Amino acid sequence: MRPVDIQQIGNELAIKWEDESEHFISLEKLRRHCPCAACRGETDVMGKIHKGPPQTLSPTSFQLQKLSFVGSYGIQPAWGDGHTTGIYTFDYLKNVAVAEEGGN
Repeated sequence: MRPVDIQQIGNELAIKWEDESEHFISLEKLRRHCPCAACRGETDVMGKIHKGPPQTLSPTSFQLQKLSFVGSYGIQPAWGDGHTTGIYTFDYLKNVAVAEEGGN
C-alpha cells in the first residue's frame, strides 16, 4: 500500500494511504524506529546481528528537516542531528504507524 499524502503536522507525520485510512506517527517514534544499519544493525549469513555502539539521541534527533521519496517504495527523512541514512519502505512505515496506535 502506498501513501497518497504525507505531511508533517507539529511533532507528527500525518499519512493518508491509498485505501483512505490515515495514521499519525510521532517524529520521536519514527526516529527511534530508523531501519538503517547504523541504528538497527546488519545481519550476517549466520543470522548474527552486528551493530555499533548505541546512539545518543538529543532533542535535535527528533526534528525532521526534510523528507524525500525514494523511488516508488519509501521515504528517507533527514533529521536535525544530521542522520539521513534510514529508508523507510511504505510497508515498514505502515507497520510503525500501526504500532503507534497500539502505544508501542
